Amino acid sequence: MAVHPNLDPELRAALDQLVMPSTDLSDPALDLSGHRAQINAMLAAAPRPETEVVIEDRYVPGPEGAPDVRVRIYRKPGTDTGRPGLYWIHGGGMIVGTPDMDDLMMIGFVEQLGAVIVSVDYRLAPDHPHPAPVEDCYAGLVWTAKNTGDLGIDPARLAVGGASAGGGLAGATVLLARDRGGPDISFQLLVCPMLDDRNITPSSHEFAEAVVWNRAANLFGWKALLGDKAGTEDVSPYAAPARATDLSGLPPTFVDVGELEVFRDECIDYVQRLVQAGVSTEFHLYPGAFHGSDGLIPDTELSRRARAARLAALQRAYRLDGSQSS
Repeated sequence: MAVHPNLDPELRAALDQLVMPSTDLSDPALDLSGHRAQINAMLAAAPRPETEVVIEDRYVPGPEGAPDVRVRIYRKPGTDTGRPGLYWIHGGGMIVGTPDMDDLMMIGFVEQLGAVIVSVDYRLAPDHPHPAPVEDCYAGLVWTAKNTGDLGIDPARLAVGGASAGGGLAGATVLLARDRGGPDISFQLLVCPMLDDRNITPSSHEFAEAVVWNRAANLFGWKALLGDKAGTEDVSPYAAPARATDLSGLPPTFVDVGELEVFRDECIDYVQRLVQAGVSTEFHLYPGAFHGSDGLIPDTELSRRARAARLAALQRAYRLDGSQSS
């Protein structure tokens, strides 16, 4: 694969030393279940950092007529109440992933913010196409909001966040919360979110080749979620938030994205429309960054900046002064 000339030099140097797994999502013979199992095995083998953070899995009521949903809860030991809350949605292109993949990030948020985090294990496409994933996410959010007291969460400081496909699902879940009359969300954190099934922006065409998540992969993910409806006029904003024509009444929002990724232009467009709808919005476009680069290659100046900006945004949203974690 040709290296983009704008790729950040530190990321470029690290990529030269990195062995990247290769999966062609455009291959009709792809064994998706085997691909998932391989990823889950890699996650299970990864060492978990030493921490006092308590991690607990629970099953909570799913959407009406659907199975219960697993959520993974992260919090500091003890029975403190009134802590900030983060409802988190993992990435994976709508087709792979579990909450476990974000253990390291969630543990860091708990340690640095004193937050209680609930991460949802939603059903994956294509086995479970839209609306199953977003309805699972919404059901988990409803449970979290109803149980803020038991969880030790301040209901006035409940944020929703997610990365990649999880960022898109986070945006869609917040739209559902607005349109269904609750729960009340204080902030949304959308990390390189997957927002638009149409794949018509310049960046969606530009990155036919990409370090992570190219155009073919994106087309595959949306096709898995939406089937033959992908890219047509018959797509709900609760599947693809970029389809929403009314973004008013949403909570303050943080969005970031890399310069060298498919999602760049749809994120820029979404941010512009949020601001025009009166939503207080913070946006970061990271030069030379590719999709998920700060997670894949964390020890670069650019990656550290990206993580610090998200942390600072949550601190402001939670009204923390940066020196406290409660």
